[in-house]
Amino acid sequence: MRIATSSCICPFLVCLCFIQRCYGASHHVSAKVPYKNQTKMANGETEVHHRPKRGWIWNQFFVLEEHMGPEAQYVGKLHSNSDKGDGSVRYILDGEGAGTIFIIDEVTGDIHATKSLDREKKTHYVLHAQALDRHTEEALEPKSEFIIKVQDINDNAPKFPDGPFVATVPEMSEMGTSVLQVTASDADDPTYGNSARIVYSILQGQPYFSVDPKTGIIRTALANMDREAREHYTVVIQAKDMAGQVGGLSGSTTINITLTDINDNPPQFPQKNYQLYVPESAQVGKPVGKIKANDADLGINADIKYSIINSEGANMFSIFTDRDTKEGIISLKKPLNYERKKTYTLHIEGMNTHVDPRFSYLGSFKDTATLKITVGDVDEAPVFSVDHYIMDVYENAPSGTEVGAVTARDPDSRNSPVRYFLDSKEDEERYFRIDESNGVIRTTQPLDREDMTWHNITVMASEVDNPSLLSHVPVTVQVLDMNDNPPEIATDEEVIVCESSRPGQVIQTVTAVDKDDFANGQRFSFALPSQLPVNPNFTLKDNEDSSASIIARRRRFNHLTQELYELPIVVWDGGEPSLSGTSTLTLKVCPCQRHGKIRMCQGEAFLSSAGLSTGALIAILLCIVILLAIVVLFITLRRSKKEPLIISEEDIRENVVTYDDEGGGEEDTEAFDIIALRNPAAAEELKFRRDIRPEVRQHCAPPRGCQSPSVELDEVDVHEFIKERLVEADMDTSVPPYDSLQTYAYEGQGSPTGSISPLDSPGTHSEQDYNYLDDWGPEFQKLAELYAEADSDVTT
Repeated sequence: MRIATSSCICPFLVCLCFIQRCYGASHHVSAKVPYKNQTKMANGETEVHHRPKRGWIWNQFFVLEEHMGPEAQYVGKLHSNSDKGDGSVRYILDGEGAGTIFIIDEVTGDIHATKSLDREKKTHYVLHAQALDRHTEEALEPKSEFIIKVQDINDNAPKFPDGPFVATVPEMSEMGTSVLQVTASDADDPTYGNSARIVYSILQGQPYFSVDPKTGIIRTALANMDREAREHYTVVIQAKDMAGQVGGLSGSTTINITLTDINDNPPQFPQKNYQLYVPESAQVGKPVGKIKANDADLGINADIKYSIINSEGANMFSIFTDRDTKEGIISLKKPLNYERKKTYTLHIEGMNTHVDPRFSYLGSFKDTATLKITVGDVDEAPVFSVDHYIMDVYENAPSGTEVGAVTARDPDSRNSPVRYFLDSKEDEERYFRIDESNGVIRTTQPLDREDMTWHNITVMASEVDNPSLLSHVPVTVQVLDMNDNPPEIATDEEVIVCESSRPGQVIQTVTAVDKDDFANGQRFSFALPSQLPVNPNFTLKDNEDSSASIIARRRRFNHLTQELYELPIVVWDGGEPSLSGTSTLTLKVCPCQRHGKIRMCQGEAFLSSAGLSTGALIAILLCIVILLAIVVLFITLRRSKKEPLIISEEDIRENVVTYDDEGGGEEDTEAFDIIALRNPAAAEELKFRRDIRPEVRQHCAPPRGCQSPSVELDEVDVHEFIKERLVEADMDTSVPPYDSLQTYAYEGQGSPTGSISPLDSPGTHSEQDYNYLDDWGPEFQKLAELYAEADSDVTT
């Protein structure tokens, strides 16, 4: 089989056509295909002719993409050596696109492309060709595979898939500093021609930036570009294929380039001299003004630190930087006084905190300015001479006594007169008053140190011309002590006198107390009243150490004869003048323990040892009473509660006895009388069931014959009694036909030991010798004597 194209017209140019195709082919395929030819002879035999193997050059077919002609595009031609041109050979085609995209003329073997192809979608197609005998459908050539390759044309322009771009570069960068690399893509075949060979160029952005034509790297084209002069740039880059030749396709993208800031500008004050007015009433620590130095940089490159560099201004003012506004905030360190100093001069420096050493040649990156502050005169409130006054006055001083004086003045240059008055909210009882012109404080009533030792008041001062301006000062007044309170005995408890006290024995030591100050009451003297007769029971000894001892004068006291004694005692203090007071002590006689060690009565000692107060005892007794009341109420309710037995109205199929009361008694046996079963001797007559009443009839059973329900139980043995009961139950047709539980708890009559109860003992008490109890030990000796005495009494 041979393949030809539209360019091979003459047979002698076939080889030349193959060579031309081989120039653009990517590979060559060589194959040797055997061919078997058969000839049918006249005698019917078939002669087989063996051809020698022949070879041919197999090449690719090419078809141009994007063919827009009115007719189908001719691709190539298939031709077999067996084809004599008589139409006996039929060519068929199958594979990718066969019959739809590619069609073949069955007679001539011409292949055409019926559709426009796009190489970017599919680069080649694999097909299979075969030559068949039209009459016998036998294969004249083996099926062969060949490729139709779509030949590229420049139909795709370069594109920037990631554009537009944003880039930054520091200001003042050197020329040639790399900014960004852009890359364009071309869908055309990079291996065929120049369709995908891209060249970059800059359309906009010169002369500031340039682009490398091969790599697409954008660089700065000017040195020292200043952000403060221009910050944003727009650069347009073009990518053109066909190596930039005429007729090539192109695409473009935009790059927005921003110059980033660096610290290349020092701070500068807009002017060198400033003025500021500050009233003298300005508060310490509060801002009084602000100043700002301009910096063309941004961010931390524009951070400025302000400072006051002269001592005059630094002593009175301080300055700090506001981070948001970059301003220097000036505030007071000390109060201003117009009368002392009216102006201040501040030398303020502003300096960058982040300095770039590359630009040190520009200077020190700082600037200074002068600020002149004028202090304004303000009408101020009066000023007291001291911040706190402390005064004193003696107690019991008459009303109008001078305590002290306060002084205030007008700090202004006018020196206006000042008036004084007290704060009425604090001194509600009006112990003091003040002279509004000279500030003298006086009492309004006598003071008592024992009632209140210290008085705190507030004095206010204002200018006569301007009463709205007030000043306050605290005044503390101490009330000094006078000896105006007599001493007293310092005991509130009764003095215990033991019954066993002896003459000269110390009963108790007493001391005294005085409400006056310690300086007037530190020494006390004691004595019995001189106007009273001598006390025959007790005497008093002054220990000369502000204490006295009570001493017994006689032996033996008896609380039954006299329990309480009163002893008046006179006490003198050591004040000037000395005061005395009489206190009467109550002495209580109690029977103390041995040696008189415990000075309490026995009842009180018991309570004290128990550690219980009177309130605690009352609470305990109350709890006991409540508990007893609850117990009595509970017992009363239990006795009053009595409910009837529960008797069901339904048919009773069990002998059920309901008990709802403790103790039982006779009520428990109302449902079924079991006395006869427990003690046959005690029964007088048979008792039938009460739930079902049978007819009263006689029961006859041999050999005893008929007998009445009354049975002589004294002669009946228990065994016989149970048998009779069983026979009666079996023969009784009036009872329900089911079993019932019957309990027989009778032990039987008689006991080998006999009864020890005197109830069953006939006649008098038996005579018995109880002397054998003496053998049991001394514990039973008394019992034997008692029984022996009882027997003797009975006998008598």
